[in-house]
Amino acid sequence: MSDLKTVLEGAAGEGIISSDQANRLLPYLAERNIGINATVVRNDLSQPREDGLANPLEDSEAPRFIRGFHDVLITIGIVVLLVGLWGLTGYYGPLPAIIILAEILVRRQRLALPAVVLTISLVYWIFWVTAMHLGTADTVGSSLMSHWITMALPFPPLLALYHWRYRVPLSLAMLIFSLFTLLLAGVFYLIGLATGTSNVVLDYPLPAFVIMFAAALGVFAVAMRFDLSDPDRRTRRSDVAFWLHLATAPALLYTAILLAFQIEAGNSGTFLFAGVEHSGYTQALTIVAIVVIMMLVGLIIDRRAFVTAGLMSLGIAIGAILRQNNAGLDKVSFIVLMIVGLIVLVIGVGWPHLRRTVVRLLPASVQGRLPALR
Repeated sequence: MSDLKTVLEGAAGEGIISSDQANRLLPYLAERNIGINATVVRNDLSQPREDGLANPLEDSEAPRFIRGFHDVLITIGIVVLLVGLWGLTGYYGPLPAIIILAEILVRRQRLALPAVVLTISLVYWIFWVTAMHLGTADTVGSSLMSHWITMALPFPPLLALYHWRYRVPLSLAMLIFSLFTLLLAGVFYLIGLATGTSNVVLDYPLPAFVIMFAAALGVFAVAMRFDLSDPDRRTRRSDVAFWLHLATAPALLYTAILLAFQIEAGNSGTFLFAGVEHSGYTQALTIVAIVVIMMLVGLIIDRRAFVTAGLMSLGIAIGAILRQNNAGLDKVSFIVLMIVGLIVLVIGVGWPHLRRTVVRLLPASVQGRLPALR
C-alpha cells in the first residue's frame, strides 16, 4: 500500500494527475488489490492483508470482514442461492456452486466475508453428507469412538484441499481443529479397546476430561504459535489465530469446568454433574474462578474471545449464588443481567487500561513477545 501511495504521489507531482485524483484513486485501487505487491499477497500467510491501511485506533484483533456494502450484498446473495439450491437439488447442487463462487469471489477477488461464508458452507456440506452416508450406517458391535472417527475422517483432507486452493484463514483453522478432533477420537478409541468399554467419557470421566482438557490446550498452543509469529497482527497468520482462539476459548472453558467438577466429586468411576443452578456455592464459585482466569488470559494475549466465552456460565453462577442467598426469584434474572452487562461494559470500555495493568505485571521477556499495549 505504501508503494502504491508513493507512485500516485509521484504521478501527481509530475502533473500526470491532480492531487485530488491521487487521493481518490488510492482507496479505489486498494479496494481492488491493485498495487505494486498485489501478486505477492495472494498466497502467503506471512503477507499483509489485502484490505490495505488499518486505522491505528481500531481494534486489530479480528479479521477485517467487510470493505463495503458490496461485500454484504454478495454475501446475502451467496446465502440465498445456496439455500435455494439445497432445497431444489438436495446436497448435490451446493458443492459445485461453492466451488464456482470460491473461484470467482475468493481466488480472484479475495473478498473476505464471502470467503468466510463459503468456508462455513463447505464445512456444513461435508458434515451433512457425512451424516447422511456414514451417520446412518450399522454400528452394531462398534464403539461410539469408531463411529466418531468415521464421521471426522472426511474433514481434514477436504479442508486441506480447500485451503491449498483458496488460502482462507478460516479453512486452515478448521483444518487444525478437525485434526485435533480426529486425534482425540483416536485416543478415546484406543482407550476403549484397552478397557473394553464403548463409552470412555461415561465410564472413565476423570481421565476423559483430563484428555479433553489437554487437547484444548494443544489447540491453544497452536493458536498462540500463529499469534506470537505476528504480534503486530498485520498478516493473515493473525486471522488464523483469531479463528482458532474463537473455537479454543469455549473448549478450554467447559473442559476445565467439567474437570474441576469431577475432581470435586471424586474419581468414583461414574460421571457426576449436578446442574450448577441447583448446586451450592462450591460449583458456582468454581465457575467464577475459571471464568476470571480465562478473562485474565484474554487480557494478556489481547483476545476477547476468552472473555465472551464465559459470560453465560458466569451469569448462571451468579444466579446460583444469589438464589443461595434467598434473593427474590422474580428479581434474580434482572440482577444477573445487570451484573453481567456491567462487567461487559467495564471490560469493553477499559480493555486497553486493564490489559496494560495486567501485562505490566509480567516479566519483560514475556511482555516483548505479546501484542503491543495501546
